[in-house]
Amino acid sequence: MKKVLITGGAGYIGSTVASTLLDRGVTPVVLDDLSNGRAEFVEDRIFYQGDIADAELLDRVFAEHPDIDATLHCAARIVVPESVAKPLYYYRENVAKTVELLDSLQRHHCTRVVFSSSASIYAPTPDGRVDETCAVDAQSPYARTKQMMEGILQDWTRGEGAEDQRVITLRYFNPIGADPQLRTGLQDLHPSHALGKLIEAHGDGTPFTVTGTDWATRDGSGIRDYIHVQDVADAHVAALLRFDEVIAPAAAERYRVVNIGTGEGTTVRELVAAFETAVGTRLDIREAGPRPGDVIGCYAAIDTAESLLGWTPRRTITEAVTDALAWRTKWTTHLTTGTP
Repeated sequence: MKKVLITGGAGYIGSTVASTLLDRGVTPVVLDDLSNGRAEFVEDRIFYQGDIADAELLDRVFAEHPDIDATLHCAARIVVPESVAKPLYYYRENVAKTVELLDSLQRHHCTRVVFSSSASIYAPTPDGRVDETCAVDAQSPYARTKQMMEGILQDWTRGEGAEDQRVITLRYFNPIGADPQLRTGLQDLHPSHALGKLIEAHGDGTPFTVTGTDWATRDGSGIRDYIHVQDVADAHVAALLRFDEVIAPAAAERYRVVNIGTGEGTTVRELVAAFETAVGTRLDIREAGPRPGDVIGCYAAIDTAESLLGWTPRRTITEAVTDALAWRTKWTTHLTTGTP
């Protein structure tokens, strides 16, 4: 594989995958409207600014790069509260525009697609562990768009004349950290996940509250599948480079789902311990009961990723925290001074 189209390639996940492809000698061609992505992340890359539903723009991309071997579809709106407030906007941006994108890909005979999906579509399980056979039951408009996009992609591989159309869907959980070389990272300096709250508590000198301490987990706190973003990027690259091994061109079933996670998850207490190790100091930790709507959480079984992609996560949560803090320092300096 020599060249890959990445939709949303100026965002957190897409830009990290693009860097990893470059490290492997594969050229990324980035398509992003920069509504969330950053121009700084594509300065040294082949870049087209625009909408994935713009057929004329896709025609130009493929006319100028007819040697594109596959597409990595990362472009999406991803903010859950915003999706609740603006559901039609999310269905239009994520679902309807994916249909338009697939129409362009089909027209240009770009039949290999790796889809960057979400484990948020899974229904809760008693112990929090989910594999690819578990039931799906998306609980927010954002998650429902991912579930709908998966259905569309699966149908795309089964339609009339779709013998060459194949899709690998990667469902991943909670990426944290940054590119270890600090080329790219999280654009938002105030993420809403637990690591973001830990960073804020550390910076402000305020307590961090563990909500819920009686869950059926290793230490009673809730569990999430926090995973280093570089491990997530490595999984995407593995899916691209092994595409024809995972789904042969003549395969009867041309759609595969693969979970990407740590295989054991990280409890809130374990995340706190990793954070304290990374910063070299103890935080003021408080405990409280679960908030309304809180659940035990979930984490991925990764046997399929190991067998199909030859992939396992390599980085620790402490490394992810360390890289997240290093990136935050660099990105804050950049936003303040404009330095690279």
